Amino acid sequence: MANLSIRNLQKGFDGHAIIKGIDLDVRDREFVVFVGPSGCGKSTLLRLIAGLEEVTAGTIELDGRDITQVSPAKRDLAMVFQTYALYPHMTVRKNMSFALDLAGGNKANIERKVSEAARILQLEPLLERKPKQLSGGQRQRVAIGRAIVRNPKIFLFDEPLSNLDAALRVQTRLELSRLHKELKATMIYVTHDQVEAMTLADKVVVLNGGKVEQIGSPLELYRHPANLFVAGFLGTPKMGFLKGTVSRADSRGCEVTLDAGTTINLPLAGASVSVGSAVTLGIRPEHLNIAREGDCQMQVIADVSERLGSDTYCHVRTSSGEALTLRIRGDLASQHGESLNLHLDSTHCHLFDAQGLVITSALQAAA
Repeated sequence: MANLSIRNLQKGFDGHAIIKGIDLDVRDREFVVFVGPSGCGKSTLLRLIAGLEEVTAGTIELDGRDITQVSPAKRDLAMVFQTYALYPHMTVRKNMSFALDLAGGNKANIERKVSEAARILQLEPLLERKPKQLSGGQRQRVAIGRAIVRNPKIFLFDEPLSNLDAALRVQTRLELSRLHKELKATMIYVTHDQVEAMTLADKVVVLNGGKVEQIGSPLELYRHPANLFVAGFLGTPKMGFLKGTVSRADSRGCEVTLDAGTTINLPLAGASVSVGSAVTLGIRPEHLNIAREGDCQMQVIADVSERLGSDTYCHVRTSSGEALTLRIRGDLASQHGESLNLHLDSTHCHLFDAQGLVITSALQAAA
Protein backbone atom coordinates (compact mmCIF):
# COMPACT_ATOMS: atom_id res chain seq x y z
CA MET A 1 0.00 0.00 0.00
CA ALA A 2 1.07 3.61 -0.60
CA ASN A 3 -1.41 6.15 0.75
CA LEU A 4 -0.10 9.67 1.35
CA SER A 5 -1.89 12.16 3.59
CA ILE A 6 -0.86 15.84 3.81
CA ARG A 7 -2.45 18.15 6.35
CA ASN A 8 -2.04 21.95 6.66
CA LEU A 9 1.41 21.78 5.05
CA GLN A 10 3.29 25.08 5.12
CA LYS A 11 6.72 26.23 4.00
CA GLY A 12 8.35 29.63 4.26
CA PHE A 13 11.71 31.07 3.22
CA ASP A 14 13.08 34.18 4.97
CA GLY A 15 9.64 35.13 6.24
CA HIS A 16 7.91 34.61 2.87
CA ALA A 17 5.19 31.95 2.69
CA ILE A 18 5.72 29.60 -0.27
CA ILE A 19 3.33 26.76 0.62
CA LYS A 20 0.26 28.12 2.39
CA GLY A 21 -1.57 25.34 4.20
CA ILE A 22 -2.14 22.50 1.75
CA ASP A 23 -4.38 19.49 2.46
CA LEU A 24 -4.08 16.57 0.05
CA ASP A 25 -4.67 12.81 -0.10
CA VAL A 26 -2.92 10.55 -2.61
CA ARG A 27 -4.40 7.06 -2.81
CA ASP A 28 -2.57 3.82 -3.52
CA ARG A 29 -1.73 3.37 -7.25
CA GLU A 30 -2.90 6.87 -8.22
CA PHE A 31 -1.05 9.00 -10.77
CA VAL A 32 -1.30 12.50 -9.29
CA VAL A 33 -0.01 15.53 -11.19
CA PHE A 34 0.84 18.90 -9.61
CA VAL A 35 0.41 21.61 -12.23
CA GLY A 36 0.61 25.38 -12.18
CA PRO A 37 2.62 28.36 -13.43
CA SER A 38 6.27 28.97 -12.55
CA GLY A 39 6.68 29.96 -8.91
CA CYS A 40 3.37 28.46 -7.74
CA GLY A 41 5.09 26.09 -5.28
CA LYS A 42 4.62 22.73 -7.05
CA SER A 43 8.31 21.68 -6.96
CA THR A 44 8.65 22.91 -3.37
CA LEU A 45 5.65 20.77 -2.41
CA LEU A 46 7.24 17.73 -4.05
CA ARG A 47 10.55 18.39 -2.26
CA LEU A 48 8.70 18.65 1.07
CA ILE A 49 7.16 15.22 0.41
CA ALA A 50 10.59 13.83 -0.48
CA GLY A 51 12.19 15.35 2.62
CA LEU A 52 14.56 17.57 0.67
CA GLU A 53 13.04 20.69 2.28
CA GLU A 54 12.23 21.18 5.95
CA VAL A 55 8.53 21.61 6.77
CA THR A 56 7.57 24.87 8.51
CA ALA A 57 4.22 23.54 9.75
CA GLY A 58 1.82 20.66 9.07
CA THR A 59 2.22 16.90 8.70
CA ILE A 60 3.00 14.31 6.02
CA GLU A 61 1.88 10.71 6.62
CA LEU A 62 2.67 7.64 4.53
CA ASP A 63 0.36 4.69 5.24
CA GLY A 64 -0.46 6.19 8.64
CA ARG A 65 3.21 6.75 9.59
CA ASP A 66 4.25 10.34 10.25
CA ILE A 67 7.27 11.01 8.02
CA THR A 68 7.33 14.80 8.43
CA GLN A 69 10.71 14.76 10.20
CA VAL A 70 12.04 11.47 8.75
CA SER A 71 15.23 11.70 6.66
CA PRO A 72 14.80 11.34 2.87
CA ALA A 73 16.65 7.99 2.79
CA LYS A 74 14.15 6.45 5.23
CA ARG A 75 10.91 7.67 3.63
CA ASP A 76 10.69 4.80 1.11
CA LEU A 77 10.25 7.27 -1.76
CA ALA A 78 12.22 7.62 -5.00
CA MET A 79 12.64 10.89 -6.89
CA VAL A 80 13.41 11.47 -10.57
CA PHE A 81 14.76 14.97 -11.21
CA GLN A 82 14.58 17.28 -14.21
CA THR A 83 18.33 16.82 -14.68
CA TYR A 84 19.31 13.18 -15.13
CA ALA A 85 22.13 13.28 -12.50
CA LEU A 86 23.79 10.11 -13.84
CA TYR A 87 27.35 9.14 -12.94
CA PRO A 88 29.27 9.75 -16.20
CA HIS A 89 32.00 7.17 -15.49
CA MET A 90 29.54 4.34 -14.78
CA THR A 91 27.65 2.12 -17.20
CA VAL A 92 23.86 2.13 -17.35
CA ARG A 93 23.88 -1.08 -15.30
CA LYS A 94 26.07 0.44 -12.56
CA ASN A 95 24.07 3.68 -12.51
CA MET A 96 20.89 1.70 -11.90
CA SER A 97 22.38 -0.59 -9.25
CA PHE A 98 24.58 1.93 -7.43
CA ALA A 99 22.22 2.79 -4.54
CA LEU A 100 21.51 -0.90 -3.88
CA ASP A 101 25.22 -1.78 -4.08
CA LEU A 102 25.99 1.00 -1.60
CA ALA A 103 23.39 -0.41 0.81
CA GLY A 104 25.12 -3.82 0.64
CA GLY A 105 22.24 -5.69 -0.98
CA ASN A 106 22.40 -9.26 -2.27
CA LYS A 107 24.17 -9.19 -5.65
CA ALA A 108 21.89 -11.76 -7.31
CA ASN A 109 18.83 -9.86 -6.10
CA ILE A 110 20.27 -6.56 -7.34
CA GLU A 111 21.00 -8.05 -10.77
CA ARG A 112 17.44 -9.41 -10.97
CA LYS A 113 15.98 -5.97 -10.16
CA VAL A 114 18.22 -4.20 -12.69
CA SER A 115 17.35 -6.73 -15.41
CA GLU A 116 13.63 -6.35 -14.74
CA ALA A 117 13.82 -2.53 -14.79
CA ALA A 118 15.83 -2.67 -18.03
CA ARG A 119 13.18 -4.91 -19.59
CA ILE A 120 10.34 -2.60 -18.58
CA LEU A 121 12.17 0.48 -19.90
CA GLN A 122 13.61 -1.24 -23.00
CA LEU A 123 17.17 -0.53 -21.85
CA GLU A 124 18.52 -4.09 -22.19
CA PRO A 125 20.73 -3.34 -25.25
CA LEU A 126 22.18 -0.27 -23.48
CA LEU A 127 23.23 -1.74 -20.12
CA GLU A 128 26.98 -1.59 -20.85
CA ARG A 129 26.95 1.91 -22.34
CA LYS A 130 27.90 5.07 -20.47
CA PRO A 131 25.65 8.17 -20.26
CA LYS A 132 27.59 10.10 -22.93
CA GLN A 133 26.65 7.35 -25.43
CA LEU A 134 22.91 7.81 -24.78
CA SER A 135 20.27 10.20 -26.09
CA GLY A 136 18.38 12.52 -23.75
CA GLY A 137 15.36 10.21 -23.68
CA GLN A 138 17.53 7.18 -22.92
CA ARG A 139 19.26 9.01 -20.08
CA GLN A 140 15.91 9.92 -18.56
CA ARG A 141 14.84 6.28 -18.77
CA VAL A 142 18.01 5.28 -16.91
CA ALA A 143 17.15 7.81 -14.19
CA ILE A 144 13.67 6.29 -13.97
CA GLY A 145 15.19 2.79 -13.89
CA ARG A 146 17.39 3.82 -10.97
CA ALA A 147 14.18 4.68 -9.09
CA ILE A 148 12.40 1.46 -10.12
CA VAL A 149 15.07 -0.88 -8.73
CA ARG A 150 14.57 0.62 -5.28
CA ASN A 151 10.90 -0.52 -5.37
CA PRO A 152 9.70 2.57 -3.49
CA LYS A 153 6.20 3.09 -2.13
CA ILE A 154 5.83 6.30 -4.19
CA PHE A 155 7.64 7.62 -7.26
CA LEU A 156 8.21 11.39 -7.34
CA PHE A 157 8.86 13.08 -10.72
CA ASP A 158 10.04 16.71 -10.89
CA GLU A 159 9.44 17.91 -14.48
CA PRO A 160 11.28 14.88 -15.93
CA LEU A 161 10.50 15.73 -19.58
CA SER A 162 11.51 19.40 -19.57
CA ASN A 163 14.91 18.79 -21.18
CA LEU A 164 13.55 16.71 -24.07
CA ASP A 165 12.56 17.94 -27.52
CA ALA A 166 8.86 18.02 -28.49
CA ALA A 167 8.68 14.64 -30.28
CA LEU A 168 10.63 12.87 -27.53
CA ARG A 169 8.42 14.43 -24.86
CA VAL A 170 5.35 12.83 -26.46
CA GLN A 171 7.06 9.43 -26.73
CA THR A 172 8.39 9.50 -23.16
CA ARG A 173 5.02 10.67 -21.85
CA LEU A 174 3.42 7.57 -23.36
CA GLU A 175 6.15 5.40 -21.85
CA LEU A 176 5.49 6.89 -18.40
CA SER A 177 1.78 6.17 -18.73
CA ARG A 178 2.49 2.54 -19.68
CA LEU A 179 5.03 2.30 -16.85
CA HIS A 180 2.44 3.40 -14.29
CA LYS A 181 0.03 0.71 -15.46
CA GLU A 182 2.69 -2.03 -15.58
CA LEU A 183 4.18 -1.26 -12.16
CA LYS A 184 0.78 -0.53 -10.57
CA ALA A 185 2.66 2.12 -8.64
CA THR A 186 1.73 5.35 -6.87
CA MET A 187 3.23 8.32 -8.72
CA ILE A 188 3.34 12.07 -8.06
CA TYR A 189 4.42 14.17 -11.01
CA VAL A 190 5.23 17.90 -11.23
CA THR A 191 4.88 19.86 -14.47
CA HIS A 192 4.04 23.33 -15.74
CA ASP A 193 2.73 21.73 -18.96
CA GLN A 194 -1.04 21.30 -18.68
CA VAL A 195 -1.04 18.88 -21.66
CA GLU A 196 1.10 16.48 -19.59
CA ALA A 197 -1.28 16.96 -16.66
CA MET A 198 -4.36 16.22 -18.79
CA THR A 199 -2.92 13.14 -20.49
CA LEU A 200 -1.07 11.46 -17.60
CA ALA A 201 -3.08 12.10 -14.44
CA ASP A 202 -5.76 10.19 -12.62
CA LYS A 203 -5.98 13.26 -10.40
CA VAL A 204 -4.79 16.81 -11.10
CA VAL A 205 -3.85 19.27 -8.36
CA VAL A 206 -3.88 22.85 -9.70
CA LEU A 207 -1.60 25.13 -7.66
CA ASN A 208 -1.34 28.90 -7.68
CA GLY A 209 0.56 31.12 -5.28
CA GLY A 210 1.27 28.27 -2.84
CA LYS A 211 -2.39 27.25 -2.56
CA VAL A 212 -4.53 24.53 -4.13
CA GLU A 213 -7.04 26.05 -6.53
CA GLN A 214 -8.83 22.79 -7.42
CA ILE A 215 -8.37 19.01 -7.28
CA GLY A 216 -10.09 16.53 -9.57
CA SER A 217 -9.82 14.31 -12.63
CA PRO A 218 -8.52 15.99 -15.81
CA LEU A 219 -11.94 16.06 -17.48
CA GLU A 220 -13.68 17.22 -14.30
CA LEU A 221 -11.38 20.24 -14.10
CA TYR A 222 -11.68 20.90 -17.83
CA ARG A 223 -15.48 20.75 -17.83
CA HIS A 224 -16.20 22.19 -14.40
CA PRO A 225 -13.47 24.67 -13.38
CA ALA A 226 -13.96 26.15 -9.92
CA ASN A 227 -12.69 29.61 -10.83
CA LEU A 228 -11.25 31.82 -13.56
CA PHE A 229 -7.68 30.71 -12.86
CA VAL A 230 -8.37 27.01 -13.41
CA ALA A 231 -10.61 27.76 -16.41
CA GLY A 232 -7.87 29.83 -18.06
CA PHE A 233 -4.98 27.55 -17.16
CA LEU A 234 -6.30 24.20 -18.40
CA GLY A 235 -6.95 23.84 -22.10
CA THR A 236 -5.02 24.49 -25.32
CA PRO A 237 -5.90 27.00 -26.66
CA LYS A 238 -7.16 28.49 -23.40
CA MET A 239 -10.75 29.39 -22.61
CA GLY A 240 -11.93 32.80 -23.84
CA PHE A 241 -13.47 35.28 -21.40
CA LEU A 242 -16.08 37.97 -22.03
CA LYS A 243 -17.15 40.63 -19.52
CA GLY A 244 -20.83 41.32 -19.06
CA THR A 245 -23.76 42.13 -16.78
CA VAL A 246 -26.75 40.02 -15.73
CA SER A 247 -29.80 41.63 -17.37
CA ARG A 248 -32.39 38.98 -16.42
CA ALA A 249 -32.53 36.24 -13.78
CA ASP A 250 -35.49 33.91 -13.14
CA SER A 251 -36.42 30.24 -12.84
CA ARG A 252 -35.57 29.63 -16.52
CA GLY A 253 -31.99 30.85 -16.13
CA CYS A 254 -30.46 34.21 -16.84
CA GLU A 255 -29.64 36.61 -19.64
CA VAL A 256 -26.19 38.19 -19.80
CA THR A 257 -25.55 41.37 -21.76
CA LEU A 258 -21.94 41.24 -22.92
CA ASP A 259 -19.68 44.28 -23.22
CA ALA A 260 -18.92 42.93 -26.69
CA GLY A 261 -22.41 43.97 -27.80
CA THR A 262 -24.72 40.95 -27.67
CA THR A 263 -26.88 39.06 -25.19
CA ILE A 264 -26.87 35.37 -24.39
CA ASN A 265 -29.41 33.25 -22.49
CA LEU A 266 -28.00 30.65 -20.10
CA PRO A 267 -30.08 27.84 -18.52
CA LEU A 268 -28.30 27.94 -15.17
CA ALA A 269 -30.40 25.40 -13.24
CA GLY A 270 -31.22 27.32 -10.10
CA ALA A 271 -28.02 29.35 -9.82
CA SER A 272 -28.32 32.41 -7.60
CA VAL A 273 -27.51 35.50 -9.66
CA SER A 274 -28.78 39.06 -9.31
CA VAL A 275 -29.80 41.45 -12.05
CA GLY A 276 -27.09 44.06 -12.49
CA SER A 277 -24.28 41.80 -11.26
CA ALA A 278 -20.95 42.02 -13.09
CA VAL A 279 -19.98 38.61 -14.45
CA THR A 280 -17.47 36.95 -16.75
CA LEU A 281 -18.62 34.46 -19.34
CA GLY A 282 -16.14 31.74 -20.31
CA ILE A 283 -16.26 29.65 -23.48
CA ARG A 284 -13.75 27.23 -24.99
CA PRO A 285 -12.50 27.47 -28.60
CA GLU A 286 -14.33 24.31 -29.69
CA HIS A 287 -17.66 25.84 -28.64
CA LEU A 288 -17.31 28.93 -30.86
CA ASN A 289 -18.32 28.75 -34.51
CA ILE A 290 -18.93 30.99 -37.50
CA ALA A 291 -22.59 31.99 -37.10
CA ARG A 292 -25.47 30.80 -39.21
CA GLU A 293 -28.66 32.82 -39.57
CA GLY A 294 -30.72 32.64 -36.40
CA ASP A 295 -27.76 31.83 -34.13
CA CYS A 296 -26.74 33.97 -31.17
CA GLN A 297 -24.35 36.27 -32.95
CA MET A 298 -21.47 38.46 -31.93
CA GLN A 299 -19.42 40.49 -34.36
CA VAL A 300 -15.63 40.20 -34.13
CA ILE A 301 -12.58 41.17 -36.19
CA ALA A 302 -10.20 38.42 -37.30
CA ASP A 303 -6.56 38.75 -36.27
CA VAL A 304 -4.31 35.75 -37.00
CA SER A 305 -5.08 32.19 -38.14
CA GLU A 306 -2.89 29.24 -37.15
CA ARG A 307 -3.31 26.33 -39.56
CA LEU A 308 -2.30 23.04 -37.90
CA GLY A 309 -3.57 20.58 -40.49
CA SER A 310 -6.59 18.91 -38.91
CA ASP A 311 -7.58 22.12 -37.09
CA THR A 312 -7.26 25.87 -37.56
CA TYR A 313 -7.10 28.26 -34.62
CA CYS A 314 -8.61 31.62 -35.54
CA HIS A 315 -7.69 34.42 -33.15
CA VAL A 316 -10.22 37.25 -33.09
CA ARG A 317 -11.04 40.39 -31.09
CA THR A 318 -14.42 41.67 -29.97
CA SER A 319 -15.58 45.28 -30.22
CA SER A 320 -14.66 45.66 -26.52
CA GLY A 321 -11.10 44.45 -27.19
CA GLU A 322 -11.38 40.96 -25.68
CA ALA A 323 -9.45 38.14 -27.35
CA LEU A 324 -11.11 34.88 -28.36
CA THR A 325 -9.90 31.79 -30.20
CA LEU A 326 -12.03 29.60 -32.48
CA ARG A 327 -11.12 26.00 -33.18
CA ILE A 328 -12.45 25.19 -36.66
CA ARG A 329 -11.80 22.76 -39.52
CA GLY A 330 -8.28 22.68 -40.86
CA ASP A 331 -9.34 23.65 -44.40
CA LEU A 332 -10.91 26.89 -43.15
CA ALA A 333 -9.23 30.15 -42.13
CA SER A 334 -10.06 33.82 -41.69
CA GLN A 335 -8.27 36.77 -43.23
CA HIS A 336 -6.61 39.42 -41.06
CA GLY A 337 -9.04 42.30 -40.52
CA GLU A 338 -12.05 40.31 -41.76
CA SER A 339 -15.38 40.91 -39.97
CA LEU A 340 -16.95 37.71 -38.65
CA ASN A 341 -20.18 36.81 -36.85
CA LEU A 342 -19.72 34.19 -34.14
CA HIS A 343 -22.13 31.72 -32.61
CA LEU A 344 -21.65 31.06 -28.88
CA ASP A 345 -22.90 27.64 -27.79
CA SER A 346 -24.82 28.54 -24.62
CA THR A 347 -24.93 24.89 -23.49
CA HIS A 348 -21.16 25.01 -22.98
CA CYS A 349 -20.71 28.41 -21.35
CA HIS A 350 -19.36 29.02 -17.85
CA LEU A 351 -20.30 31.99 -15.70
CA PHE A 352 -18.01 33.51 -13.05
CA ASP A 353 -18.77 36.19 -10.47
CA ALA A 354 -16.84 39.41 -9.81
CA GLN A 355 -14.42 37.50 -7.52
CA GLY A 356 -13.62 34.99 -10.25
CA LEU A 357 -15.50 32.08 -8.64
CA VAL A 358 -17.74 29.91 -10.79
CA ILE A 359 -21.44 30.64 -10.40
CA THR A 360 -22.42 27.59 -12.38
CA SER A 361 -22.34 26.43 -15.97
CA ALA A 362 -24.92 25.43 -18.50
CA LEU A 363 -22.79 22.34 -19.07
CA GLN A 364 -23.34 21.29 -15.45
CA ALA A 365 -27.06 21.96 -15.78
CA ALA A 366 -27.26 19.76 -18.88
CA ALA A 367 -25.15 16.93 -17.38
